[in-house]
Order: sequence, then structure tokens, then C-alpha cells
Amino acid sequence: MRVGNVNYISLTNLAKYANPKDPSGVIRNWMSNKNSFDYYSLWEEINNENFNSVESHRIKIDEVPYNRFTMTPNRWKKNFNAIGIIPSSGKYSKGTFSHPDIAFEFAS
Repeated sequence: MRVGNVNYISLTNLAKYANPKDPSGVIRNWMSNKNSFDYYSLWEEINNENFNSVESHRIKIDEVPYNRFTMTPNRWKKNFNAIGIIPSSGKYSKGTFSHPDIAFEFAS
């Protein structure tokens, strides 16, 4: 998927290597990890002038430290005005895509 001048990478295709039956679960689990959250939220703060950093800091304090913390690509895009991870859903969904910086971190 091309966004501006950047070719975004399919997290869904990468996640299929870990779990071909539930790649979205792999993405959700990764996004719900504290270290992952720190990475992709910092990426947004650096690269997205419209990022909702106030909500990000609230989540970091109120939710991330606890086992109940879950993040999904849709929640991230909707609640934080994120641009680094782009979800799609529905019958004809192409999956979840991300900026290469985030995709490489996900793959590692």
C-alpha cells in the first residue's frame, strides 16, 4: 500500500508466518505489549503532528502497566489519529499495513 511517498508493508502478511489461521491475533498481541506500545507511540509523536499524544500518555499510565491492556489497529487509528498503522476490516479487507519503520520492528 502506498501512502504519500512511502510503501507501507502488510503486517497481516508478516503475521501469517507466526500464525496463518489468526494473523490479526498476532498483531493485536504485539500492539498490546508495553514495549511495542512505547515504540509505535513514540514513532507517532515524532512523525505525526496530529497525533493525540494526550490520550497516548493517559493510556500509558492508566492501561499499559496492567494485564488488561489491549490495543487493536482500529482503536489505535480511531482514538489516536495515528498514521503509522493503517487497519482495514470487512469482507474485502486487505489487512493491516504500517510504515516500514513499524513493520520492521514488528517483524523483529
